[in-house]
Amino acid sequence: MNKKPDRKTAMLNIINLVKDDFPFEDPSVQICGDTCVGCPKKLLELVESEIMHWEYVIEQDELPNLTEISRFAKLCKNVRRGLVRNGILTAEIKK
Repeated sequence: MNKKPDRKTAMLNIINLVKDDFPFEDPSVQICGDTCVGCPKKLLELVESEIMHWEYVIEQDELPNLTEISRFAKLCKNVRRGLVRNGILTAEIKK
């Protein structure tokens, strides 16, 4: 039987997956274009600020609750969907 991760590990796992998948450092995403379906630059900034917040919170030995983990995961899923719509990411998730 697989043991479920604790709340800290679950949040850090999501953060690491997002950092590996999202193109935070890609200069082409930092430029506004004509055909955006939701601004990729602003979407990435939103997720990046949430990541910085949660890394700080966890560093202070505070734990997110399950609702906060779920909300962050949903935000990342929705932002990823927007990045796919804009052609920034493919529909397949990197592993």
